[in-house]
Amino acid sequence: MNAEKVAQYIVEWMDAYLTGTGAAGFVVGVSGGIDSAVVSSLAAMTGRRTLCVTLPIHQARSQVDRAAEHVARLTARFSNAEAAHADLTAPYEAFRAAFDPSVGAGAPQATVDLAGANARSRLRMTALYYFAGMNNLLVAGTGNKIEDFGVGFFTKYGDGGVDISPIADLTKTEVYELGRWLGVPESILTAAPTDGLFGDDRTDEQQIGATYPELERAMRQDAEGTDPQTLSEREQRVLEIYRRRNRANRHKMEPIPVCRIPDSVRE
Repeated sequence: MNAEKVAQYIVEWMDAYLTGTGAAGFVVGVSGGIDSAVVSSLAAMTGRRTLCVTLPIHQARSQVDRAAEHVARLTARFSNAEAAHADLTAPYEAFRAAFDPSVGAGAPQATVDLAGANARSRLRMTALYYFAGMNNLLVAGTGNKIEDFGVGFFTKYGDGGVDISPIADLTKTEVYELGRWLGVPESILTAAPTDGLFGDDRTDEQQIGATYPELERAMRQDAEGTDPQTLSEREQRVLEIYRRRNRANRHKMEPIPVCRIPDSVRE
């Protein structure tokens, strides 16, 4: 991939889209991961106002430090880049405390943990749109191709709730390549990908059961209709993981179903 050409193309696309909206710039939630680091860098390169927001909720210290390092570098490099911070731990705990303890009683711990993780993501989305609304900005999404269109590894109406998706046509491998060209901090480039929604350092690979390069290969194999019998045992396993998650998360990747009422029924 020609990282320089791809970066310039995305920057020009973001700038052109912004011009048609009348918004003043972009707001990006910076997590300490590669995707948000790349998107915030591309946004800053447009020359438009770029608000980089950190929104920790019981966040692992390493993630908070990586996000702060990236934002500090970006704001030092680009005069149009700004930093904002909102610790959402207390609001999140207040949200949880508002529910009767009997809600979800008896649910498996994994289900409880996932519900909490999705709630965190949606709280962050709400905060980003608050910043956007107060400053006439667009929320720039940080999802990549594998997450957004492959395995659906994002929260519906959480990190999936955005105005534009600058890197959604890039695989994770390509995002890393772009990040290296953009000068993203080494601490981010070498960190294991994580969604940071569980208050610990569990990685995406641990949650999904496969690495991003493996999922990228599986995505190609699925699109090409590859016969699983021609694959190694591990490749078959990853392809099965990919297809299962793709089916289960299809509701995130397709438009919301609308019940169209025929005129014959209305009469």
